[in-house]
Amino acid sequence: MPTTFHLAGFDLDPFVAATLAEDTVGPGGEAGDITAAAVIPHNARFRGTMAARDAVTVAGLPIAEAFFRALDPDVAIDRLVEDGESVTAGAVLLRIDGRARAMLTAERSALNTVQHLSGIATLTRTYVDAIAGTGATLLDTRKTLPGLRVLEKYATRMGGATNHRMGLWDAAMIKDNHVAVAGGVGEAVARAVRAGIERIIVEVDRLDQIEPALAAGATWLLLDNMGADMLGEAVAIVAGRAVTEASGGVRLDTIRAIAGTGVTYVSVGRLTQSAPAADIGLDLAIG
Repeated sequence: MPTTFHLAGFDLDPFVAATLAEDTVGPGGEAGDITAAAVIPHNARFRGTMAARDAVTVAGLPIAEAFFRALDPDVAIDRLVEDGESVTAGAVLLRIDGRARAMLTAERSALNTVQHLSGIATLTRTYVDAIAGTGATLLDTRKTLPGLRVLEKYATRMGGATNHRMGLWDAAMIKDNHVAVAGGVGEAVARAVRAGIERIIVEVDRLDQIEPALAAGATWLLLDNMGADMLGEAVAIVAGRAVTEASGGVRLDTIRAIAGTGVTYVSVGRLTQSAPAADIGLDLAIG
């Protein structure tokens, strides 16, 4: 059964092919997994399990399957959990039964992907749980690895977050450097309004910037590096006239107080920027 996995802006087959080629094609045209070819008999089978060694929130299993299927279209794969599920240490995620050379050649690519994406999903879930009941929503950011944004933002969704901007094309975000060049918050926002942009996000780090931004037409205020008390003041000044987002320096030990100030969103760059890889392994089934 082929792997079906669809994400807007992500093409699975070229990703799998390029990732496998990174492992199996050398700069001088050398090709193949020389270890598997030398050590593993041609007709050997590998029956194994991919399992979580710690408690994790899972992401990336369909992509892992695609790596195995790319090298052995007849591999039998039994997926025991779905992306977005949280599992305990020792939980089996996949069972595979395929040609041993193919399975071992695909192993690293499959594990790297699942470990990375599950690490992001797991950290995200921790932050989502920390603000449960506050009414605020967790957002990710554009602090992603080049080329992996769609996958990393998929992983944050699997952890329970909501995606912020996917790129520079889906909303205006006016930050301090834009303001400096434009000549002020009001002027920068006014230019975005004249350009016909509907969603205009403005970064403010002082309370006196709020009214000029709103008066000029801002629809969303990014309240940057404000403490909880200042955030509460900012939310009161905005009084529902725009979406509010707390951002900058948010940590697990501070996010609940920040979310409790009444902001609409809290954005956290470390979800994708600093998430450790999840401890997930692939082992030969014994017995």
